[in-house]
Amino acid sequence: MINNNSTSRRDFVKGVGAGVLTIGASSFATSVMATKAKPDKLGIALVGLGNYATNQLAPALTVADNAYLAGIVTGTPAKANIWADKYALDDSHIYNYDNFDKIITDKGIDIVYVVLPNSMHKEFVIRAAKAGKHVITEKPMGLTAVECEEMIAACEKAGVQLSVGYRLQFEPNTLEIEKAAKELPLGPINYVRSEFSFTIGNPKQWRLKKELSGGGPIMDIGIYCIQAARYTTGLEPIAVRAVEYKTDYEKFSSVEETVMWQMEFPGGLYSNHTTSYSMKANELFVSYQKGNARLEPAYSYANVGGHIGERQLMPHQVNQQALQMDNFVECIRQNKTSKVSGKEGLQDMKIVDAIYKSIANGGKRVEV
Repeated sequence: MINNNSTSRRDFVKGVGAGVLTIGASSFATSVMATKAKPDKLGIALVGLGNYATNQLAPALTVADNAYLAGIVTGTPAKANIWADKYALDDSHIYNYDNFDKIITDKGIDIVYVVLPNSMHKEFVIRAAKAGKHVITEKPMGLTAVECEEMIAACEKAGVQLSVGYRLQFEPNTLEIEKAAKELPLGPINYVRSEFSFTIGNPKQWRLKKELSGGGPIMDIGIYCIQAARYTTGLEPIAVRAVEYKTDYEKFSSVEETVMWQMEFPGGLYSNHTTSYSMKANELFVSYQKGNARLEPAYSYANVGGHIGERQLMPHQVNQQALQMDNFVECIRQNKTSKVSGKEGLQDMKIVDAIYKSIANGGKRVEV
């Protein structure tokens, strides 16, 4: 995503779990150059060189087992020069947004990772697919479910794989929560609560401009809560109820400030959620018949930990982004659908669409 000088979603989660960011910057170029000599790795081009690409994805590609940084796409020439020096990138693998389509002839790039503001995801996913490149896009996958369907169709037509950057679905303790949904060691699930919020900074940043973000925190960090309820229960919601709250009408003139919503699942199970740009929260709580589970922090880049019943879930020092990208490469090699495919992103956006519809209708129940 585009960099800015204010506190952002990615700055927030980075700050909570800074442990994964201890790789020395001076070693980056050496690491990348070494990976290029290994033919068993696939090359990834990052589209957009903002905070997430700079501080998370690029470092992850220096430690990934199956992928390496093969190219970049940026609208800022100064960034292109810095990245070229830092990662030993040849000019032939550096593109801007206008000449991006020439990537079709670049045999060194196998995967395009779209790390742009939300409103640009659809365009560059489709352009990457037409160029014959497999694609990862940051979440939310699109601005609406309809956009997601168009992106999926474009990738299917081009015969390329599409994945969404749901890094947490490869995080060990999150996988333990997902496993518990299948094995039910504490009996049936009664209730889920998930909250993810942070205090946003610069009022001029793109996240607060609806034409770029598509909405407020529900389109940003609220996606994590939707995902959590789905993998925690192993179920899909059948309906939602949602409301929006604002305290700063000037700062949040075009997007929501705080959203609270409830999801209804088959069998009478419910989950409650809060996401906001004006408070701090980072927790997943699950109530089972014979106990409970909790992750806190639940959504950070590192130090995700908690418990399931009496069993402690100690944090694992893993690079979530590296695990995510390595898995996608394996899916490509095995011609297997990614666990976090475009259809996963589409399902989340169907829920987001329903949440916005409920907000517009005064919190009334809306079927997904």
